[in-house]
Amino acid sequence: MKKFVSVIFVILLVCSNHLSPIAANNGQPNLKSKGAILLDSDTGAVLYAKNADKKMYPASLTKIATAIYAIEKGNLNSMVTVSANAVRQDGTRVYLEEGEKITLKQLIQGMLVNSGNDAAVAIAEHIDGNVEQFAVHLNNYLKTTIGVNHTHFINPNGLFDKNHYTTARDMGIITNYAIKNPVFAEIFGTKVLKWNGKSWKTNILTHHKMLKGEFAYPGVTGGKTGYTVKAKQTLATTAANPKIRLTVVVLNSELPRDKYDDTASLFNYGFKNFQHVTLLQSDIYKLDNKEYFPEKNTLITESTKGSTRVLNNQGVLAIKSNINGQVVQFVPLKFKEPVPVKVEVKNETSSKKKQKEKQLSNINLIYGVIIIALIGIIIGFKNKLTRKF
Repeated sequence: MKKFVSVIFVILLVCSNHLSPIAANNGQPNLKSKGAILLDSDTGAVLYAKNADKKMYPASLTKIATAIYAIEKGNLNSMVTVSANAVRQDGTRVYLEEGEKITLKQLIQGMLVNSGNDAAVAIAEHIDGNVEQFAVHLNNYLKTTIGVNHTHFINPNGLFDKNHYTTARDMGIITNYAIKNPVFAEIFGTKVLKWNGKSWKTNILTHHKMLKGEFAYPGVTGGKTGYTVKAKQTLATTAANPKIRLTVVVLNSELPRDKYDDTASLFNYGFKNFQHVTLLQSDIYKLDNKEYFPEKNTLITESTKGSTRVLNNQGVLAIKSNINGQVVQFVPLKFKEPVPVKVEVKNETSSKKKQKEKQLSNINLIYGVIIIALIGIIIGFKNKLTRKF
């Protein structure tokens, strides 16, 4: 069955001509977007990067961070009262009305699927009282919980502000973290959402053209679009085949088509060239007469041409791709404590005591022999006297 699914996936991949990804002569993607990252969704391995740590503007990809923060901190069934401030938001909306009451989960759905800026502000105000306080808490959450260090958000929706920025790498890490939450993953992959608001009743379609099939690509599981004049085109997308799951983020694309072409190109590259391998807990790696091992069986990503594994003196194993020699993943190993050698420590007093006991035993033995000999002589002499008389 797995082989059949794999064959179908390959056929779809080859036959899909709605997108025209461009590849360089060396097999690596040649992208139009100014920033990009390709990650393994499960291991976090970096399979391709372009200006991945350069500060850029995310536009509505911000809503990925807002959504996962709200899901983890808020009560999805709680009722939110929409403020006038939320209603006044510019750009794409779900047409909330002031005073309207709506569940937090529905707001998150409207924010992710239809990119509702009004829904994002309503979420922020409900969770932390106001947008400013929400931004403070969100930035702290991104740094301490998710572990990104080059992101700073001013608002929950991504409307432009020069101090509202991220990087392709950070945005990829945030997306990877978020999709591990089942509630987020379900909304992130929603193609059609029935919206029943106070003033707007409709079926909302995702804006992500690969997800809804307008730009067909097999295996797409979720996505979020973004655009502002300053940020230009941005896109976050996840996809999977029977062997591996991938996450792609592209930032600062000039044209809408560019971000989809670049995303498809990155997926093609990732699915073709990488696979999963397991490091076993029983595996031993040696450096300078020291031994290290994985604390548990650990999933890693390596190229289909294999990988080179290099251990440093901190006990961290670098997984280098045999395609381009780049490190795609780091795995901390555990130091194997050497088995202590048992050294018999002799007790000097005890040794002397044993020696004396041995000498005494020998003396006693000699005395015993002498006494037996004397007894023998006396008995012999007595018998001789008896015979004379």
